Amino acid sequence: MRAARLIKMVLLLQSRPAMTAAELARELEVSERTVTRDAQALSEAGVPVYADRGRAGGYRLVGGYRTRLTGLHRGEAEALFLSGVPGALREMGLEDAASAARLKVSAALLPSLRDASRTAAQRFHLDAPNWFKEPKTPALLPAVADAVWDDRRIGARYRRGEDEVVRELEPYGLVLKAGVWYLCARVAGSASFRVYRIDRFTAVEADGERFEREPEFDLPAFWEERAEQFARSILRARVVVRLSPEGVRGLPHALDSLTAREALAEADGPDDDGWVTVDLPVESEEVAHTQLTALGPEVEVLAPESLRERFAGDALRLAGLYHSGTRHPRDGA
Repeated sequence: MRAARLIKMVLLLQSRPAMTAAELARELEVSERTVTRDAQALSEAGVPVYADRGRAGGYRLVGGYRTRLTGLHRGEAEALFLSGVPGALREMGLEDAASAARLKVSAALLPSLRDASRTAAQRFHLDAPNWFKEPKTPALLPAVADAVWDDRRIGARYRRGEDEVVRELEPYGLVLKAGVWYLCARVAGSASFRVYRIDRFTAVEADGERFEREPEFDLPAFWEERAEQFARSILRARVVVRLSPEGVRGLPHALDSLTAREALAEADGPDDDGWVTVDLPVESEEVAHTQLTALGPEVEVLAPESLRERFAGDALRLAGLYHSGTRHPRDGA
């Protein structure tokens, strides 16, 4: 346990010019007294840890010192090579940089761990795009990715419906969602963050000016919040349905799973027939018709009446197809 903590302390000091005892204690989840003892132990082991005293003091490594990655065990080394997404890196124009980084890490590992990249790649692969969709890399993605990495403002033309708008953006982060790339950015001079689809940019130009990132910005948390807001914002209509036990099990697969589960949780218990009445938020009556059709006879629409009539019409057409007593001849039969 202590050996792992000492290695982490060295790696922390390698990544920063200096750290106070309080900062190290917080990162290592120990007391400042333990940090002092660990620094002494590293020094005695030959690691050049130097302590500056005074208000601006802290711990630092003698300039140029680097440790080989001898503290990694096999599981950690293999996990390290899972941290990149090869297809995404290639689309952003970072494949060469990532390859060089992997080579340098491999060279620094112990000989017994240098096959970690191969063993990880044989066991795990991320295929981000949806089925039945041809993935397309937006032409302007590499330019946007460069600006994100360098914290540089961009002037962008963005297609919004039939119109194009011009924005000066501070690009904070990129998100790959189901094969579609999005940019999370702040409009220059504004405090609000927005999300843009990369494939809707028609022009992007970095103006060379760097922006100051908000240190508290958390890209995963921001994306999760916005994704949830978007999912809820499009649910502008409501329908009431009865579901059989099989329909209850199938509802999360027919609709957005979170929306379906929340609606089911708020529903009353089953009636005498075992069916459950559920009030569902939906995007529109048209979308609800498409989604609920997947449940077949396991769902009965109660409201609105217009949607109920559509399903009644579907039922009559199906009955006519299957109970007419004749088969439609196949082509060429």
